[in-house]
Amino acid sequence: MKILVAGATGKTGLRLMGELKSRGHEPVALVRESSDTGALPSDVELRHGDLTNLQDGVCDGCDAVVFAAGSGGHTGPEMTDKVDRDGAKRLVDLAAKAKVARFVMLSSVGADDPDPEGELAHYLLAKHHADEHLKASGLDYAIVRPVRLTDEDGTRDIVLGDDVDVGGKAARGDVAAVLAEALDSDQWSGKAMLMQSL
Repeated sequence: MKILVAGATGKTGLRLMGELKSRGHEPVALVRESSDTGALPSDVELRHGDLTNLQDGVCDGCDAVVFAAGSGGHTGPEMTDKVDRDGAKRLVDLAAKAKVARFVMLSSVGADDPDPEGELAHYLLAKHHADEHLKASGLDYAIVRPVRLTDEDGTRDIVLGDDVDVGGKAARGDVAAVLAEALDSDQWSGKAMLMQSL
């Protein structure tokens, strides 16, 4: 499949690009003009687009889309809204217009019912709105909600769904593997699931 990846140069996105290539897919990296693309595989197609101002046609010709982007922990609420909420919603709309087969959203533990008093309240509310927009889009979707991320590769020993320990950890390598699996696995169709690494 030809798969557009938003957030392809991020810590999880880079792992996902390699994972998709190893599975025989054709990943397409959605990148800003200013993005450092040096770590991406040299033969990967680049599509230029900014999540704060996505243009029409960015999903055209793609079979699936993965949103693995994030505004980052050091940006303010305004950028969180622009990228994690509005950028994600716009990408969903463009994917629906392009009639992609599936949209996979990298979300977060707590996004289903954000705690308004929590320290991540604003971020989780933005993710919640993006997730709900995807659910209502008519697209075949999968929403992956990892617990606290670590920069490890992981062992692919993964727990999904109700058995997840919300206080546990999720290795980025494992998250990338789950995102890739969620693109064409029937078990993920129309589902939002928690995930953790063991």
